[in-house]
Amino acid sequence: MTAQRYDVAVVGGGLAGIAAAVRLADAGATVALLEGRPRLGGATYSFRRGELTVDTGQHVFLRCYTDYLALLRRLGTAEAVEVQDRFDVPVLAPGRPVHRLRRTRGLPAPLHLLPALLGYAPLSVRERLGALRAAAALRFVDPDAPATDERSLGEFFAARHQSPDTVRRLWELIAVSALNVAPDGASLALAARVFRTGLLTSARAGDIGRPRIALSALHADPAVRVLGELGATVRTRCKVERISRSGADLTLSTSDGAVVARSVVLAVPHPAAARLVPPGAVEAPQRWAELSATAIVNVHLVYDRTVTGHGFAAAIDSPVQWLFDRTRESGLRSGQYLAVSLSAADALLGRPAAELIAEQRDALATLLPGARGAELTEAFVTREPRATFRQAPGTRAIRPATRTELPGLVLAGAWVGTGWPDTMEGAVRSGNAAADAIAEHLGGSAGSARTAGTRAAAGRPPDTPPSTVDEAASPTNLDPRLTSEAAS
Repeated sequence: MTAQRYDVAVVGGGLAGIAAAVRLADAGATVALLEGRPRLGGATYSFRRGELTVDTGQHVFLRCYTDYLALLRRLGTAEAVEVQDRFDVPVLAPGRPVHRLRRTRGLPAPLHLLPALLGYAPLSVRERLGALRAAAALRFVDPDAPATDERSLGEFFAARHQSPDTVRRLWELIAVSALNVAPDGASLALAARVFRTGLLTSARAGDIGRPRIALSALHADPAVRVLGELGATVRTRCKVERISRSGADLTLSTSDGAVVARSVVLAVPHPAAARLVPPGAVEAPQRWAELSATAIVNVHLVYDRTVTGHGFAAAIDSPVQWLFDRTRESGLRSGQYLAVSLSAADALLGRPAAELIAEQRDALATLLPGARGAELTEAFVTREPRATFRQAPGTRAIRPATRTELPGLVLAGAWVGTGWPDTMEGAVRSGNAAADAIAEHLGGSAGSARTAGTRAAAGRPPDTPPSTVDEAASPTNLDPRLTSEAAS
């Protein structure tokens, strides 16, 4: 049987692969999107658990995520997210009133954050003034300078005399959640990208956005629909095992047959990309292993009643990092569903689910008065061992360029050298860059996809390991003394 030939084969159905496939299909290319798992979405997906729709991770975005928001418009789901009118984060701490870290309307950047930092009650007056000086210095750190990437964010804070309390109670709120690593192990270049782009350059750039529907309904399902409407082929459960040159084409050997394409977008995590990239296409792909990975753990708690009015909140001096109200998105009909997101969580991967659940249950009871008399009706843990690459100093030199030495083969994914951290925005930017490189290779217009996508959206209604799920058999199993857990 003769293999069907396409203009482009996109390997990997995460956000980078979706962005590339839609952009190229919009430009008129014949596209096959190949995904080894049963569904698209990559790390941003959902699954059913009883009556609940559960997201594997608690993904938020910022107003400055321009490429990501453009993709949502193209998929017809931009109306399914909400963005704050202004950056506003409730900060919870044991024994303290709720403090709100928010920008002031009407002031230009970076003055928009001046009142917030000066009034930040968890720090002393001296620490607040020191934080202001550090913020001013961060604004002038060049995230694109190679030397910046050789330093850690922790070194920067030490040089600016930031106290441990300042780092823990202020800077880590953003840095750890954005970079999935503690400041001492975080690239200063990537941190500067986050702080400068999101908070210090534009007053509105850091306003926080949240999905109001499940992640699969936001990304994967509409991507399948849009690509189908464009005549593209989407094949799930189709694992690519080898890519080889066949004359002017590239042949992809897959788990269900061969695919032939004029060009390939390799949009898979770096361990899989290192295995699949043909010899000579890139220099030393084995170095990509140095990017490593860091984990995110989520503890999911369903209460018998509403325990907080916060849609989301950060916590300091607590085992809780960030909590999210997932009641509406999950479809829960009674009670309240909170998800606690724990970044830089490698040390938590081996801890029993019952222990993690009990720790977070008790911590939330100290933060939320409404949780003290409430009962848990369900609780479980999801773990993403390879949630992001390790965004450490020196990674800039390891992250590869989009283009390879093999004509027609390009790389995509949040781990590729976009200059952005491992975020949804970084993934979509990499997919768009890959699509533009392929459009040039095919002789098309690199800008046509953006134009076509904008027109189409205007008429529409508004090989990483999978995450593991651990559960306690019943609320009685939540005693912190218990260490056993049900099989995942």
